[in-house]
Amino acid sequence: MKTIFEKSNNVDGITLTDEPANVTFIDKSFLRNNPAGIPQLGELEVLRHYKELSDKNFCIEKGFYPLGSCTMKYNPKVNELLASLEGFASLHPLTEDEDAQGALELMFNLQETLKVLTGMDAVTLQPAAGAHGELTGMMIIKAYFDSIGDNRKKVIIPDSAHGTNPASAKICDFEIVQIASNEKGQVDINALKSVLDKDVAAIMLTNPNTLGIYEENVLEISKLMHDNGSLLYYDGANFNAIMGHTNPKLMGFDVVHLNLHKTFSTPHGGGGPGAGPVAVTEKLKDFLPVPVVSFDGEKYFRNYNIKNSIGAVKSFYGNFGVLVKAYAYILMMGKNLKEASENAVLNANYLKEKLKQAFDLPYDVPCMHEFVLSGDRQKQFGVSTLNIAKSLMDENTHPPTVYFPLIVHEAIMIEPTESENKEKLDEFVNVMLKIAKEAELNPEKLTSAPHTTPVKRVDETQAARHPDLKFTE
Repeated sequence: MKTIFEKSNNVDGITLTDEPANVTFIDKSFLRNNPAGIPQLGELEVLRHYKELSDKNFCIEKGFYPLGSCTMKYNPKVNELLASLEGFASLHPLTEDEDAQGALELMFNLQETLKVLTGMDAVTLQPAAGAHGELTGMMIIKAYFDSIGDNRKKVIIPDSAHGTNPASAKICDFEIVQIASNEKGQVDINALKSVLDKDVAAIMLTNPNTLGIYEENVLEISKLMHDNGSLLYYDGANFNAIMGHTNPKLMGFDVVHLNLHKTFSTPHGGGGPGAGPVAVTEKLKDFLPVPVVSFDGEKYFRNYNIKNSIGAVKSFYGNFGVLVKAYAYILMMGKNLKEASENAVLNANYLKEKLKQAFDLPYDVPCMHEFVLSGDRQKQFGVSTLNIAKSLMDENTHPPTVYFPLIVHEAIMIEPTESENKEKLDEFVNVMLKIAKEAELNPEKLTSAPHTTPVKRVDETQAARHPDLKFTE
């Protein structure tokens, strides 16, 4: 397929006037010496070009996304409809509170709903995404210890944590202390005890963790941390596995962030927009970013009266359109909200049991919403996990997360979510079994995959380190 630059045929798409542009009022130092090189096509040709591009793109409406780690739930189209209502979509973020009561009420109600679901006492909706929520949470923890004159420098992070955890803590000037998992794929309590001292500010824990395994000793971990004067940070990326059945407060956590796209069906991918609300316990609520949305019994308002606030972390009040979609999803699910978690866990365990005979399963235990296979068996035939991922692209299936978590060699991380029915799960099982068989009988087919996609095998390392973002003839 040609680029739009190559299709350029010097036809003006829009002609506003026959008069030449008068630019004499602009200083010559700001004017181009040569044409900008912008492609010129008629409107219809431009539309056809982008329609052709969109047809080549893979999306959840086109096929299965067993992504793992980055939950790819279906976003109901009614969410988009509600977020596009004129009263929401056309509302300027600088509108006075008295003229934005509907939007403020929605945000207040979403805050209250997330308080119930997490068990926490206060919520901010400002953070723009999950990692931004992590950073906000760690800033709150740092501000708390600063306020009591306790200059703690360390944050404990298990080796099964999400990759952004160490970065979020490091940006807040914390020293990262990693601890290993035990044979069950859970936090090693003895390893935790060995590094726990009065310089530890917090532990960042994902539960269930990135192996899809529930931390059965979470209450013991919580007691150890609190007895040490430390706090617990809950990475809510996997909240979709426990929603409505338990919550971070019951586990003993002090701070939690939620990825709205992972649990509450807002769109994900392509760089955003996203939302990563943060919820905290009572003793941390005075450190939340300003403003929070409050209600005085008569009207809703943006409340800046937070005495120890870390300050705003996002312009205006975050990504409002995403908040509308999340709230719509929660209202539509109602009392059935926790069934989403039940079905996600059921689907993951179904796939795990169907696939563990053909692929290595390092941790053969009941999983939560996701599980991690290993491609070590296929590697013996020269077929790597990357080859398996590429081969799935030929089967109208998006590859799962691969080579993560790092504690599993040749990792294949699979999460079906609750969006998919049994027929689609069985199709995926058959495709994976087919690939496992071809790895033995015809490995060359897999090592040269994909064969049917618009773009064939690319060098991911080269692309990541030296991206070519500019068209040149």
